[in-house]
Amino acid sequence: MADFLKNIDKSWTLFLDRDGVINKRIFGGYVQHPEEFEFLPHVPESLALFSQIFGRIIVVTNQQGIGKRIMSETQLYAIHRKMTDEVEKAGGKIDAVFYCPDIVSKRENCRKPSPELALEARKQFPEIDFNKSMMVGDTETDMIFGKNAGMFTLLVGNDSVPPETVDFKIPDLSFLASQFKSKTL
Repeated sequence: MADFLKNIDKSWTLFLDRDGVINKRIFGGYVQHPEEFEFLPHVPESLALFSQIFGRIIVVTNQQGIGKRIMSETQLYAIHRKMTDEVEKAGGKIDAVFYCPDIVSKRENCRKPSPELALEARKQFPEIDFNKSMMVGDTETDMIFGKNAGMFTLLVGNDSVPPETVDFKIPDLSFLASQFKSKTL
């Protein structure tokens, strides 16, 4: 992985899944309110470091709680505002958050693994080159999403994902940050 990381610079884009990568996942439920959003250890500081390395940081997240009417888009915006504000306080940035509100059973939905969220990101930021993009996620759909868009994939702590969809496996975002720090980028 060290050889791969040494080539990353401001021409690269970091795509991140949200639940299970940035914040604690609520298994069997949804983060519905800002006070339920809890960062995983050292994530704001890691994002501050990534902001110095990558040209763009984009969050891509499936949020079917909206499609199920368990939560509203207004609630989701408040959650994402809390997330981005905390990252900014730590010295980092998230350039944009793209989400899919569709439920799994909806035909032709925008949910990962469809590359639709990545294509939306590139519409807003035309300089994004998927060959110079990295997707960090914790599920098979995140990895397939990355591959479908032509990105490198980093899997966070999940041994049940088929290895052919994963370029690198990492325990968490702080580990990835430590790899960059060791290269003194």
